Amino acid sequence: MEVICLHDEAFYSLIERVVERIKEKQNNMPVKWISGEETMKILRITSKTTLQKLRDEGKIKFSQPEKKIILYDMESINAYLNKHTY
Repeated sequence: MEVICLHDEAFYSLIERVVERIKEKQNNMPVKWISGEETMKILRITSKTTLQKLRDEGKIKFSQPEKKIILYDMESINAYLNKHTY
């Protein structure tokens, strides 16, 4: 077994670098579910009724983990946009 001694500054510098690398890896992961507000921005719609219509017609997938929380599937939003690209 080997023991490594570090000065305080070197130790905290090392910890900061590790934390930065972890944050970078987390930021590179694609987001699966997004909020209604984010969905409306991506689709460039301003009406919650339009968003509900897309949901009701099955044009975009959604999940409702709680009564007032509705999340939208990013892949289905991209598929919807690609389908309507000319």
